[in-house]
Amino acid sequence: MKKALIVGATGFGGLGLIEILLRHKGFQIAQLVARKDVGKKISEVFPHLEGFCDLPVQSPEEINYNDIDIAFFSTPDKAGMYMIHTFYEKNIPVIDFSGDFRFTTIDDYTIYAKNKGMNTEHTSPDVLAHTVYGLPEKYSEKIKKAKIVGNPGCFAIAMILGLLPAVEEGIIDSETIICDGKTGVSGAGKNPGEANFYPQRYEDVNTYREGHHQHVVEVENIVNANSTKKHKILFIPQIVPLNRGILVTMYADVQSNINSDSLFEIYKSYYSNKPFIHITHRSCHTTDVRGTNRCQIRPSIDLRTGKLFITSVIDNLIKGQSGNAVQNANLIMGFDETEGLMVPAFYP
Repeated sequence: MKKALIVGATGFGGLGLIEILLRHKGFQIAQLVARKDVGKKISEVFPHLEGFCDLPVQSPEEINYNDIDIAFFSTPDKAGMYMIHTFYEKNIPVIDFSGDFRFTTIDDYTIYAKNKGMNTEHTSPDVLAHTVYGLPEKYSEKIKKAKIVGNPGCFAIAMILGLLPAVEEGIIDSETIICDGKTGVSGAGKNPGEANFYPQRYEDVNTYREGHHQHVVEVENIVNANSTKKHKILFIPQIVPLNRGILVTMYADVQSNINSDSLFEIYKSYYSNKPFIHITHRSCHTTDVRGTNRCQIRPSIDLRTGKLFITSVIDNLIKGQSGNAVQNANLIMGFDETEGLMVPAFYP
């Protein structure tokens, strides 16, 4: 059994990791670390875990580095970059949930930080060149050898997986791809702020960070990496009164010789050996993937206008966060990529 450390264990991301690793045949949860609720059992923080996981929450100062095979940083921006050197020097692989290690250059990180309204300083710029973007469907071979993996942003992973086949096949004629995204409130975490309190969120939908969302830079980096054309992403995110789930619909002009059938085959072929990607002709629902590590994609051509539209849905807390992280950890540790993750959506 490989021993896992979860830093940030008392948040939604940490909880997702605990729930997945409890059913994983290859991992043992060795230590749970957080700044809050130190000294409590994790089952006191999340009572539904009682009898399943009753480990105590420890402070970061109590980490036993000699009892760790892999570490998950389910932490906010700026936390991981202050902790990374000790793990890197001790050769302990890290999967980080924040934007700290999604980029290999300071320039890209600076754009990300500005879009999020943060200080642009990165305290560990020397390790950025050693990071790998944690998208298993694209970079599995690099991830297997990685010591630092930057887990993608939740919106980013839905957009990238939806766009990659069309972009890399070169069938999109538009310079700008329009992305319309909707997300549930859990994406804001356990401390979502006043705007997401129930009375202000219920029966309300709003856009935010229109055109300059922090995930745009990583989407453009990845979709343009192996494309002959360079595309810009116009992304308009919206928060909807939904617990969990992301639905993104992407629109573009497409070459005249492409129809819905040929487009569908392009997507089926591209993702033929990717166990968590489901290509469908049906309208997508967030409930189709709720509680799973699955990404469901519907690629189609509108007959009347000839426009391409692609719908991509994920669970923002699983494929958009903890599930994708475990998928990366499976690759690093040599487990089957699907271990601990092959569960159906819960319904209703």
